[in-house]
Amino acid sequence: MKEFVVIHDYLVTEAIIGDWDGQEEQVVEKINEFYHTFYDLAEEDIETEVLEQLLALIWDTWIGQDELPDLASEDIYDWCRHVLENRDQHLQNQDY
Repeated sequence: MKEFVVIHDYLVTEAIIGDWDGQEEQVVEKINEFYHTFYDLAEEDIETEVLEQLLALIWDTWIGQDELPDLASEDIYDWCRHVLENRDQHLQNQDY
C-alpha cells in the first residue's frame, strides 16, 4: 500500500549525488522531481514492495545520465507514467 512508503526517505541532497560540475542543484531538483512525480502517479493500492522496487529504478536509471540536469518536467512525467504502465517488464529486469 502506497501510504506505507515515506517518499521523504528517497529524496536526495547535493551531498548524496556527487560531483556534477556545478549542476548539483539541478540534479537534486530533477531526481527529487522524479520521486515525487512517481509517487503521485502510483495508485493508492500499489503493493508497498512493488512501489519500493520501482522507486529504486529512478536512482539506478538516472543518476549517471548526462541529460539529467536538463530534463523537462514533461519528460519526467512521461518516464514515470511509462514505468508504472509497464511495471512487470521493469521489475523482471531488476535483480530483486
